Amino acid sequence: MRKAFSRLPGSLLIVLPWLLLAGCNERQETRLTSSVRQAESAPPVGAPATELLLSQRAFIEVSEKVTPAVVNIRAERVRTIDRLSPLFEEFFGDLFRKPPSEQREHSLGSGFILSEDGYILTNEHVVSGAEQIKVRLTDQRVFPGKVVGSDPKTDVAVIKIEAEEPLPVAVLGDSDRLKVGQWALAIGNPFGLDSTLTVGVISATGRTDVGIEDYENFVQTDASINPGNSGGPLLNIYGEVVGVNTAIVASGQGIGFAIPINLAKLVANQLISSGEVTRGWLGVSIQPLDADLAASFGLDRVTGALVTRVLPGAPAEQAGLRRGDVLLSFDGKPIRSVKELQLLVASSPPGEKIPVEVLREGTRLTLQVAIAVRDAEAQPARQEPGAELTPWLGMSFAENEQGVRVAAVESDSVADNAGVRVGDLVLAINRYAVKSLADVHAARQRSRVKESTLLLLQRGEATLYVALPLKQ
Repeated sequence: MRKAFSRLPGSLLIVLPWLLLAGCNERQETRLTSSVRQAESAPPVGAPATELLLSQRAFIEVSEKVTPAVVNIRAERVRTIDRLSPLFEEFFGDLFRKPPSEQREHSLGSGFILSEDGYILTNEHVVSGAEQIKVRLTDQRVFPGKVVGSDPKTDVAVIKIEAEEPLPVAVLGDSDRLKVGQWALAIGNPFGLDSTLTVGVISATGRTDVGIEDYENFVQTDASINPGNSGGPLLNIYGEVVGVNTAIVASGQGIGFAIPINLAKLVANQLISSGEVTRGWLGVSIQPLDADLAASFGLDRVTGALVTRVLPGAPAEQAGLRRGDVLLSFDGKPIRSVKELQLLVASSPPGEKIPVEVLREGTRLTLQVAIAVRDAEAQPARQEPGAELTPWLGMSFAENEQGVRVAAVESDSVADNAGVRVGDLVLAINRYAVKSLADVHAARQRSRVKESTLLLLQRGEATLYVALPLKQ
């Protein structure tokens, strides 16, 4: 650069600094014109699309009508912490031991008012372990809250506040009628920011196996849900509550989950009336089907839940359900997964007779099951395998007084790839009971003409079916 400048004429070198200074002064005097639109001026977009105006008006109306029924919940907990590490105390004994100290923790969440007399629905994890609860309304009034009841299995809780006048109430919708693609609006207090509205769509319904709660049937949405939204309402375009915002996928964006309001309402009614939840019980062990199992039972697609065990005296046994039945529908609702069936049974009123459609050896049957109250179930004891071996299907079997167990599994064999494990107790092969190695030999003779072999195994406290797809 220095070499280039040395070639400029001398007079230009004298004038150049003055021009640069003049340019700087002129630039300093430049002023931006106001960007505020005057009343008489037209906006950049004179006529937005009618659909946009209608959507905007709907969002505004939902916010204005529902926000007064949404509350901010502040829960305070006391956590006991040790002042010294256990290793330090173990080394020095009582010499430096100090009593543990208490640390107060605060959490923020949301909720919405169910009734004019102050019942509020929220998440169980928002108020779990709380020693003090403060509820703030949108008009900034603050009330002490009391937990009426909570249900960790569904993450639903009901709290109560006492107000002198009737409170604004949220209107509950029907989550069973939700469709993917419908508008979804979430109102809550993310990060403590009161009365925040976010908008998206219903991304999916009937989400199970998410791993959040024991009973799952989540509504998925891309409406932004953040910490502090928990317990707040998920709304449709009519301003009806269709879900209770519960969780997000931390590693992703636009993936939030809400408890369907029909489930939350069922739980909330029981909590308000009795303070606890009573669930239905069928008395069976079940497992999901894969493509091989479905084909083994004569199904052309993977659907339903497979019964692996029927407990003696349980409602299932009294109704005539058997091990090996495939449950296809419950109370007229198709069974798409094990989790879905568990939720349907748990949500059924005890004592009520429910029609259950099953597939049994290629025939469809409808049985009437009288659901009972869920109670503790007896579990079979674990047993040790024997030592006598006979190889088949990539497995070796051992017989003892309890029956026949899998004693060894060859690596990368058909049995290994299907998930058979050493120690599994063989209860049946191709639906024939197995009590001895002679039964295994007979099953082997029969299976030579079959395209697959179906095992019924007991693994610890569970029973399961395994399909070996290859001809041996």
